[in-house]
Amino acid sequence: MTSMFRAMNESLSNDSYSKLWNNRKTKVWVDDYLKEVSKEEVHTHCVRNRFFLEKIKERLQEVEVLINFGAGFSMYPFLLDESIIHIEIDKPDIVNYKQIQILNWISKGELPQRDIHFIGTDFSQNYEEDLYTKIKTIKKDKKSFILIEGVLFFLDMNQAKRIFDFFDKVQNIGEYIGSVSFKHTIKETKVFSRLLQFFNDRILKTSEDDYLTIDTSFYTKQPRYTIKEHKDYFMYSKELNNKINQNATDILNENFYLLQKTT
Repeated sequence: MTSMFRAMNESLSNDSYSKLWNNRKTKVWVDDYLKEVSKEEVHTHCVRNRFFLEKIKERLQEVEVLINFGAGFSMYPFLLDESIIHIEIDKPDIVNYKQIQILNWISKGELPQRDIHFIGTDFSQNYEEDLYTKIKTIKKDKKSFILIEGVLFFLDMNQAKRIFDFFDKVQNIGEYIGSVSFKHTIKETKVFSRLLQFFNDRILKTSEDDYLTIDTSFYTKQPRYTIKEHKDYFMYSKELNNKINQNATDILNENFYLLQKTT
């Protein structure tokens, strides 16, 4: 659904390629989601995409490789300078399907040529050794920006700690992480209850304890990283002149963090 949300307001997301993923089945899900969870979700996803897109563009001299953990159907490779190497990581079935589609669109001239490497991984398994080897073979000592959005929410805290320890092993001093998460207080809102109900009705019976929320202290306690920037949906919306039409308790307010490895 995320790609369709981004396509629904291209001027806000600055993503002119996500519409390639649009299809009737996803449209039904999106319509129901907007009706039952929050109408603001089009804008929240667009603003999130825009934040990281702009932060990477601002650092083109410092970013040679973009490593997207949980890449899904995002289209960052085609929105950024062609010099950047892209490593797209997600579950094997997702990256296999995405790779086929991307290569097809490139062959038809619907997408520009880019240097993209697809890696299938399950973050709930013992992935570190194999994934480290694959990433380092591509990255070598090039400067990287690791992006992880829409992933931590579906992990547990031990898995989140493991993945940030893994980032530390992969990166050198001066490299960046872009991360998205909800704060603990999101679980007190009406919109979170509606999100949980939507998941329970259509995907799997779960409780709020099955979803990970992370306060800023998680990031400040990363021993070798420093927060360079932290914005939430409301803060960055002001910078983009994005008009917010819903009450705060009806918005899934995501927090965007930019971290840099400093030691």
